Amino acid sequence: MKKRSTARTKGRRLTARDAQVAEFERRDLGPDIRKAGVGRVLRRRSKPTSIMLDDDLVARLRQKGARRGLGYQTMLKLIVREHVDEY
Repeated sequence: MKKRSTARTKGRRLTARDAQVAEFERRDLGPDIRKAGVGRVLRRRSKPTSIMLDDDLVARLRQKGARRGLGYQTMLKLIVREHVDEY
């Protein structure tokens, strides 16, 4: 069961996310953020690759990733990043 906000707009209930979006839209912080120089998203360049994985390995990655709330590809990237220097 999803938690809902008590705010209403145009006769319908807003979800907590809708209420948060409405609040951000109400408060335009664009110039303040630009002046502060924060809020910049820095991403590393990624290169798409393709590898063949056995079904049982993908299943194990899915299980371990699900425990952390991650997908199997993200879980695989974490494992590779943590252990690449061991080889």
